[in-house]
Amino acid sequence: MGLFNRKKPSLLGIDISSTAVKLLELSRQGGRFRVESYAVEPLPLNSVVEKNIADVEAVGESLRKAVKRSGTRCKHAAVAVAGSSVITKIIPMSASLSDDEMESQIELEADQYIPYPLEEVNLDFEVIGPSEKNPEGVDVLLAASRSENVDMRVEALEEAGLEAEVVDVEAYALENSFRLVAEQLPGHGRDQTIAVIDVGATMTTLNVLHDHNIVYTREQVFGGKQLTEEIMRRYGLSYEEAGMAKRQGGLPDNYAAEVLEPFKDAMAQQVSRSLQFFFSSGQHNHVDHIVLAGGSASIPGIDEMIEMRIETTTSIANPFADMALSQKVKPQTLNNDAPALMIACGLALRSFD
Repeated sequence: MGLFNRKKPSLLGIDISSTAVKLLELSRQGGRFRVESYAVEPLPLNSVVEKNIADVEAVGESLRKAVKRSGTRCKHAAVAVAGSSVITKIIPMSASLSDDEMESQIELEADQYIPYPLEEVNLDFEVIGPSEKNPEGVDVLLAASRSENVDMRVEALEEAGLEAEVVDVEAYALENSFRLVAEQLPGHGRDQTIAVIDVGATMTTLNVLHDHNIVYTREQVFGGKQLTEEIMRRYGLSYEEAGMAKRQGGLPDNYAAEVLEPFKDAMAQQVSRSLQFFFSSGQHNHVDHIVLAGGSASIPGIDEMIEMRIETTTSIANPFADMALSQKVKPQTLNNDAPALMIACGLALRSFD
């Protein structure tokens, strides 16, 4: 199975992160999208480690629960592998080649670009457009991932009675859902440099988009799990209890000042550090706007703190702001989960490519 496979209509977008599986089903009526169903189901501890599936059966079981909770009848899905497990290269090719000829040539030359035996990888390619360097050529994006990364995700979906139609790359799924968020930005984000910072449970991913296209990606180990672990330590709770208390409240009065504020401070420092790495890469020396995504983006006031520290307008990602909702979707719950559903949304949108 390729990494950009063409697919049939109506796909569930399924994002498998380190602590939860997120499932999303979209439909489109006229020019407007509608959220048909969605679910977020926690994963058992260590069943996914740094975005690699360690326990296929546990992930499959959580997916089965998510399917049941969402009420979806859809059986076809799009899933993504982490950017860190994918090798991408832009290679020049002759514009006169057919798709089949291009595929044959890429397979002949792929070992120049991929440091693994070809029988151990899944690879795919997509023509990006005319080559700037050669008027008679095209630039082709080659993407390759170790087969085990793809196979584990496909197996986890099969455990839940689902069929993987598309295996995408997380960064491209995020780029896909970003266009919905961009509609809410001044000038719709056109000709601008926007930083999308996804603070997940264990990993913070910075994706910088210029004119809607990703120009820079970087992952750092930092995430909301650190806040959960501090709640556990401070208040003597289990990991599950701490996670629930973090989301639902009910912690002692000193929680905000002594636990939450220091975490927000650490998160703002992490955002600043990620951006410094980007600026030092020499592509750009500023960003026009920051969009916060991931579970930790839902922490009240984090956008104001980051905006003040970094002196750049900051907003919380919500790709569903202009969508209709089916009756079984609760608006407030979806609103709370929206920042963490960017990748699932980008995958669900593959139904309409």
